[in-house]
Parts: sequence; C-alpha cells; structure tokens
Amino acid sequence: MKIEIVYARPDGAEVRAVDLPAGATVRDALAVCGFQWEPTQPVGVFGKRVPLDHRLAHGDRVEIYRPLAIDPKEARRRRAARKK
Repeated sequence: MKIEIVYARPDGAEVRAVDLPAGATVRDALAVCGFQWEPTQPVGVFGKRVPLDHRLAHGDRVEIYRPLAIDPKEARRRRAARKK
C-alpha cells in the first residue's frame, strides 16, 4: 500500500512516499521513511493525532508534527496586551 509521510519543519514541509505491506502501522512507516524524528514527537493521519501503533490504510497521509514554539493561550495574551 502507498503511504505519504509529511514532516512539518519551520521552513516548510518535506514529503516522502513509501510502499508498505498491508497491516503496517505508523511506527513501521516512520521506520522506513528516512526522517530524523523523535519518538516523543506527536504524529497524526490526515490531521488527527494517532498513536504509533495505529494501522494504516492505502493512501493515508502520516504527519510528523513539530513542537509548538509558544503556548497558544500565551500568544493570545501577548497579542491582546499589544493592542492595549
């Protein structure tokens, strides 16, 4: 089955396609994709977070997310303070 893997980087996204056997998991896809990722990084399929043992289907898009630079609530507080 064909799987697309996307790694979100600050300067843009990197995309790779891999061919995996039926029943493969997210962990299997990440093991063969060649990206340098940490097992603690969150991952998802089509924008929804999933565990590493999530079984993939043909055509799935696995996404490796990068950590947030700042907490969204804190960013909103800073924007509000600047407007005052």
